[in-house]
Amino acid sequence: MKPADLLTLLQDCYRDKLLLRLVHEAGARRVADYDHNNTYQYVIAREDVHLSWLRAAIEEMGGELPLVDAPELHAADTPAVLQGDVDRLAAFAEKWRPAIERVTNARHRGMLRVVLGESLEQKRFFEQALAGRRDLLGRSADGARTPGAVGPVRWLE
Repeated sequence: MKPADLLTLLQDCYRDKLLLRLVHEAGARRVADYDHNNTYQYVIAREDVHLSWLRAAIEEMGGELPLVDAPELHAADTPAVLQGDVDRLAAFAEKWRPAIERVTNARHRGMLRVVLGESLEQKRFFEQALAGRRDLLGRSADGARTPGAVGPVRWLE
């Protein structure tokens, strides 16, 4: 794969991953259940790591980061938000799995495989949340849950 083709691929993957991250941020504002919202926070944190890896690779190649407009989330209820995330992550994996295998640079291919693998793990989290699972990030030792809900705003001043 030529360096220019690799740079374009990395930029396209960055754009798609950034869009997913922005959608997940919007989803976290809609999903109030404490356990499910914690899953969104975990997913967003991992996506920030993925984006930092992609950003570094693009910048090392002398490329510029693509811009993405913040998407609007039209789903009204939690099941619709979760299903949308399952569908978007499935589409991401379907699109990027064959493209990643064409990457000849072993370092970048390895990084992209990790991004893809963790994206599939995120899809599984959202599938489990949709099925009503509450122990997505682990179980409390005594089985207790944190009661309540998460508000749509992270900080109030």
